Amino acid sequence: MHISSAFDSGNIKVINKDSNPIELAIGIDNQSDFYQWFHFRLEGEVGKQYPLRITNAGKAAYPAGWENYRVCASYDRHNWFRIDAQYDGNVLDFTVELDQPSIYLAYFAPFSWERHLDLLAWAQSDERVQAETLGLTLDGRDMTLLTIGNAETAKRKVWMIARQHPGESMAEWFVEGFLEALLDDANPAARSLLENTVFYVVPNMNPDGSVRGHLRTNAAGANLNREWQSPSMERSPEVYLVRERMLATGGDIFLDIHGDEALPYNFVAACEGIPGYDEKHAALENVFKQAYEKASPDFQTEHGYPLHGPGEANMNVGTNWCGHQFRTLALTLEMPFKDNADLPDTVEGWSPARSRQLAKDILFPIRETLAYMDGSN
Repeated sequence: MHISSAFDSGNIKVINKDSNPIELAIGIDNQSDFYQWFHFRLEGEVGKQYPLRITNAGKAAYPAGWENYRVCASYDRHNWFRIDAQYDGNVLDFTVELDQPSIYLAYFAPFSWERHLDLLAWAQSDERVQAETLGLTLDGRDMTLLTIGNAETAKRKVWMIARQHPGESMAEWFVEGFLEALLDDANPAARSLLENTVFYVVPNMNPDGSVRGHLRTNAAGANLNREWQSPSMERSPEVYLVRERMLATGGDIFLDIHGDEALPYNFVAACEGIPGYDEKHAALENVFKQAYEKASPDFQTEHGYPLHGPGEANMNVGTNWCGHQFRTLALTLEMPFKDNADLPDTVEGWSPARSRQLAKDILFPIRETLAYMDGSN
């Protein structure tokens, strides 16, 4: 039996490979206390069962995320399925029976750095897309912005950023689906949007954390979604670079794509606690949410985060900063690590395919919200 994680987004430590179950621990994000993301390969004998135990699960960033959680697994790194797990409040136990000599196990289906580069290369082949390096991360990786549409003639501007928290890989699966839909010449909604709207898309806000196998932080241990008030090139260049471009261009809609460890639903969190939150904010949020519910049975508004009272918003959070700075619609979209409890999938749970489909369905609420803006002016 052999366990390895020395690859893109790999994360696991072998505590005792001779114990039964085999004892493992998740590595902590560099210079921080966060951990929950794991990704490793197990090699062994076909037909043999391997009981595994993550010994530090109970002290992870979001212990409630282990309740009713099922491990993601794949033999070919393309097709992912779920393995049942048991959580007792301290450790996470699951058993792998090998159908092939080795298997990959992860907190969620990874979106690799190579796939990220492939996505950028595919997108820039479209004449409507401009790929631009805004600057470099602390580890020297490119921070890439995709501009889709004609920025000079567009009436409206929409921003979408994803994966501020690198372990939330469903966010980049979402962006992949969004770009596929937006650049589909046979999609009338996309074609009509691009007639007068420009999209600014950052598929991966945290390249270093993604490759390092972090859950929540960048190379310096910064939680990027708590850096928006005063980012710096020394600690959070990812936010600094994107924020500067936002300030230069402005925008009408700001969407920040995430995943939630505990809640088994798709939902949005708004900026109701910011200073100056008004009827315009509320109206835009309602239009967007109602349209999204019509477009996708995977989206719902019953379950989500508790609402902030007036003035209670953390202004270091990207959505709150954008909603306050630009006085317009700013939303955080959350997808589950587990499954959508309203429409469960016993084989895959919440998956890359469903993340991509949810993204394709978002074109309708974007169109409806922009139309409402045009009608209310």
